[in-house]
Amino acid sequence: MGIRLFSWNVNGLRACMGKGFMDFFNTAGPDILALQEVKMERGQAEIDMPGYFEYWNSAEKKGYSGTALFTKRKPLDVTCGIGIDGHDREGRVITAEYRGFYFVCCYTPNARRELLRLDYRMRWEDDFLAYLKALDAKKPVILAGDLNVAHNEIDIKNPGGNRRNAGFTDEERGKMTRLLNNGFVDTFRSLHPDTRGAYTWWSYMHNARANNAGWRIDYFIVSERLGENMAAHRIHAEVMGSDHCPIELELDMGWDAGGACN
Repeated sequence: MGIRLFSWNVNGLRACMGKGFMDFFNTAGPDILALQEVKMERGQAEIDMPGYFEYWNSAEKKGYSGTALFTKRKPLDVTCGIGIDGHDREGRVITAEYRGFYFVCCYTPNARRELLRLDYRMRWEDDFLAYLKALDAKKPVILAGDLNVAHNEIDIKNPGGNRRNAGFTDEERGKMTRLLNNGFVDTFRSLHPDTRGAYTWWSYMHNARANNAGWRIDYFIVSERLGENMAAHRIHAEVMGSDHCPIELELDMGWDAGGACN
């Protein structure tokens, strides 16, 4: 019996709930659902998900950022943030520990227009990688979320025109390369190495979604030793409700069998 994992940047959960979110949830029936950019605190909306444990990490700034996690299996432990005060005020990380693995929901900071936050983004990348490596030393890691970078030219519709834009700078792409060189796997690209036109985010401008002029910036990244457990990675571009679409990872393993640390 495998595990089906979903991740979705909902760009405001309350707004997304008015655009079919619960229809998606009830149809998908995920074992774990990771949400990013929820822009709310727990209790600000009626969310009826019987049979699920829920965990929230809201930003100190109201209506900004934030993550949430819904899981059928109660974790052994759940933590919010990465243990660094300078990073942990924006509600960007939730980590759930299970017997066989860690599941990390992440909403990576955007470098912003004119790269005003690129220097901060670089510090985040360094600290977040150290956090993931510390987890990986104990048991395998499954990282899900909006990582705010299109890694390679195949992951973006217009690479030339976006070379120095947030999410496609050499600096951000280099940090993703470094992550993957430290014992982690981009599950979609591992299973679909040559697939083009597979995007997870589209601008609201210029009919970008209708024209599939998008970026692949939402990921499932796993520890290398889970590579043999990857059964499928699906991008649900047909699901509306946000400027991102949900992504799905199916793993051929149980909750307790995540592989031993090498």
